[in-house]
Amino acid sequence: MPNSTAALLRHPGLMPCLVGRNVAAFSSQVQAVAVAWQIYALTHSAAVLGFVGLAQFLPMLFLTLPAGHVADQFDRRRIVLSCQAIEASAALFMAIGSWEGWIAPWALYVLVALFGACRAFEMPAQQTFLPSIVPPALFPQAAALSSSLFQVACIAGPSLGGVLYGLGADVCYALCAIGFAISAFATASLTFKVSERPRQPATLASVLGGISFLKSRPAMLGAISLDLFAVLLGGATALLPVYAYDILHAGPVSLGLLRAGPAMGAVLMAAILTRWPLNRHAGRAMFLAVAIFGMATIVFGISHSIPLSIAALMVLGAADVVSVMVRGALVQLGTPDEMRGRVSAVNMLFIGSSNQLGEFESGMLAAAIGTVPAVVLGGVGTLVVTAVWMRFFPGLRDLDRLNDIKPT
Repeated sequence: MPNSTAALLRHPGLMPCLVGRNVAAFSSQVQAVAVAWQIYALTHSAAVLGFVGLAQFLPMLFLTLPAGHVADQFDRRRIVLSCQAIEASAALFMAIGSWEGWIAPWALYVLVALFGACRAFEMPAQQTFLPSIVPPALFPQAAALSSSLFQVACIAGPSLGGVLYGLGADVCYALCAIGFAISAFATASLTFKVSERPRQPATLASVLGGISFLKSRPAMLGAISLDLFAVLLGGATALLPVYAYDILHAGPVSLGLLRAGPAMGAVLMAAILTRWPLNRHAGRAMFLAVAIFGMATIVFGISHSIPLSIAALMVLGAADVVSVMVRGALVQLGTPDEMRGRVSAVNMLFIGSSNQLGEFESGMLAAAIGTVPAVVLGGVGTLVVTAVWMRFFPGLRDLDRLNDIKPT
């Protein structure tokens, strides 16, 4: 098995796959910053920022499970290519509208909802590419590399978006259009063996087939639900502005460093796992990582030092990567190809929902009992969930080698 990243990247089809996913993710991050700035400049209302998130989340909430069914019935590459082409066209439309000055808040809501609908179909199909391109022995390394690049996109995208917005929203959207077009070309160049999948009518049972499949796979269900509750309870990042200004008494620069902390830790851990993949005791490593996630949340919650808070957030992000990698290997390698779209859709819906609900839970709990107690209680809750899940999901706890996972 090749050990270096360079050797891994020479694997046929991997580079276009990584470019297609991560350039699109980078463009989405730039776009999110530009939309937030622009719609606030147009309305001067903080409430509209929440409506922007809602406009993107609702299409994903209602379309993700049907999109998983579509991904299992049709050509996944064409689905992703079509979505990225629509995203490129929509971003170009936003650039022209901003340049000519006729873009309005209602148009931004509609376009953001369109992007949410595209991603609902794009992501379940796109998540099936990696196990179709690399053999199981290379999957942990490839997944770690993909995660590393994704985190880099999450760091660089908002930073560059904020800088470029100084030149105008049209510049940001034009860059996004170029990025989505590059992703579409990369996706179009993908070649991998597509296995024959039986066609099924779009019945309720078929659309919900991913949920039924997970019910019969306790280890997989345990991994997804563990990650869901960890993110739901440990949503400290939603309260970063409160910590920066009211607890750490810091300015916007320190807030930016705090926001970048989880991503910096994630990039570092993903790079380590790319070079030295997790070969043994994967289940125990996942439980340990989630426990560390909870402890790092507690440390961040009680910290009054900016360096310690940043370090805690970096540890939190690094631990999350281990959990994500093990869960991803279980979902992608342990699912038959004809079910991967629907199972990926359930995974995406659960984790995406937990991010949104985690932010809501953290905000409401902080308002009720105070910011520091809310974060600490979330960290303690994560530790409790970890202990309970170790007891009730022994198959996940005893999972050993990721590259031994087979579809069942």
